[in-house]
Formats: sequence, C-alpha cells, structure tokens
Amino acid sequence: MKKELFGTTKEGKEVFLYTLTNKNGMKAQVIDYGAILVRLFVPDKNGKLADVTLGYDRLEDYYTNGSFFGATIAPNANRIADAKFTIDGETYQLDVNDGPNNLHSHFDLGSHKRVWDAEETGDQSVRFSVKIGDGEMGFPGNKTFSIAYTLTDENELRLTYHASTDKKTVINPTNHAYFNLAGHDGGKITDHVLWLKASNYTPVVQGAIPTGEIAPVAGTPLDFTKEKRIGDEIEADFEQLKLVSGYDHNFALDDYNGELQLVAKASEPVSGRTMKVYTDLPGIQFYAGNCIEPTTGKEGVVYGARDGFCLETDYFPNAVNQENFVSSVYGPDKDYTSTTIYQFEA
Repeated sequence: MKKELFGTTKEGKEVFLYTLTNKNGMKAQVIDYGAILVRLFVPDKNGKLADVTLGYDRLEDYYTNGSFFGATIAPNANRIADAKFTIDGETYQLDVNDGPNNLHSHFDLGSHKRVWDAEETGDQSVRFSVKIGDGEMGFPGNKTFSIAYTLTDENELRLTYHASTDKKTVINPTNHAYFNLAGHDGGKITDHVLWLKASNYTPVVQGAIPTGEIAPVAGTPLDFTKEKRIGDEIEADFEQLKLVSGYDHNFALDDYNGELQLVAKASEPVSGRTMKVYTDLPGIQFYAGNCIEPTTGKEGVVYGARDGFCLETDYFPNAVNQENFVSSVYGPDKDYTSTTIYQFEA
C-alpha cells in the first residue's frame, strides 16, 4: 500500500491517493475524495500495462466531473422519476437536476463530492466511509456508507459496499467507472465486444425513466446474450436507442437470487484484454458514454462521446417508485451489503 498527497480541497482538507498493487503488477489508484477510482493499470496480451479507466490527474478537475468518472455514487445511483418518492405514506422531495427527475442524488452534495474517511485494511485493500445526515439531499435517515477497494492476485478489483440507516430510505450506491480496455487514451469503445447475462431490460421513456415494464431483449439491438461489438447496432433505427443517443439502459440480470454471479464480459480485440463483471445485485446499467462532453483528462487526453463505457451494478432505476422492481428500500433492521468484482484477463 502506498499513500501520497493528491491535492487539497477548497476548504483546506488534504486528499490522499492510495495505490494498490498485486503480484502481477496490476495497479489500482483510488482517492478519498468521492471514493473515486482514478487509475487502473491492467496488462495486455503481451504483459504491457495500460490505464483502462477515464479520469483526471488533478483533484481540481474532480470538483466538476460532469461525467462522474470513477466516482462512488450515493445514496442513490441513476434516476428517480419526478425527483420524489414515498415511503410509508411520506413523500420525500429530491433535487430536480435532470429534466424533471433526479440523477445520482445531487450533483454538488452527493457522495462523489465529499471527502471520505479512509482505513487501510491490508496491503491490497482500503476502505472508505462517509456519513450522510437525515434529510440531506432530501433522503431520510442518518446513513453511513462504506466501500472497500481490494485488488487480488487473481487480477480482481473487488468493490465491497455496506450501508446502514436509522430510518427507512433508498440505499442504491454504485461505482461510475468508465472503462476503455485499449487504454484510457484508446478512443472509441465501439469495437469492444460485450456479453450480458440479461434476457430482459427495462424500457424507458423520454428522460430515461423506466416505464415499469421488464421486456425481452430478443429481436432488439439491446440483445447482448450472445457476444457482439458495441458498435454493431448502436446507431440502429430503434426508438429506445434514439431516446438516449445509444446504449444507456438497465438490464435485468438472469438468475438473480442475491448471490454473486458472472453477469457481463467485455473484451478489446487489439490489446487482448477482457473484463468480467460479477455482482449480487439484480441490475446492471450499460452506458456507452454517448453523452461524454469533450473534456481534457489524464495525460492531456481529450475524452469525447463513446470513449469509455460503464457497467454499473445497482437496483433498477426508479425502483423505489415501481412496485414490480426489486426494492431499494432499507431500514434500521436491514443493512445494505453488496459486492461487485471487475476481473481482468488477457
């Protein structure tokens, strides 16, 4: 474990970079600001390391971070319709920040813009934790969130989440890493090949809010049950793609039972890198980076649309307002625990 100063916040608080390294030379670098994954160095088929996540070299650039590069999102990732929800007859109003809806809790006050407490839990593991008070951002309950990043010698980056609350509330964190297996400077991700263990998805209306339907992917461009290039059908004449400028959909994972399972696999043909995704959650949001605004990232590289993709494990968007979706509500008698694994091969 290596710990070094990454920068100082506008309020004068020091932010540290933690470097995890395994026996294969793979390296993950995370900061306590936003519990953000800054860099992830992975070997290719020739053993050459490259950083495969989009992000920034300077703390100051994460103050904006409009695309949420590498960020840990809490209390709720993804969208909530009309920026409000009701639990036990009481309605809670959230920040209206995405049309009429709420996206990622709050752009300025969410967990991705806070300095988390850090605890080194081993040579290859660090745990971050943050408290979010009752009523902050509109969410009820005094909540404590933690995420542990662990880099194993099996080339796994394990993300272990825990949250507790003293009132019933929405608990639905995720990590918003953008991957490009050719390297963060690798350009478009449309040649990546993707497989998803998902026979169904949740169709959306304008604003990317699910209709409540769980629909089959068969016969649509959203069918990744057999491997195909991300770019093969991303421009297809299909209403669901047009609504969100490409892929930005929640997939309902097959065989969900709360146990850890392999749910996705992405590969990049030139480098030979493959990433497998495991989760114990019911959904995964596949976002093809359609709306990345041109921004200067690490090493001066300018990122743009579809230069990275996300595979965000979580509960379905707007689950709190849809009775037929798996519930994202937790309470004093029920803590949240979840694990997501990104495993790399070449």
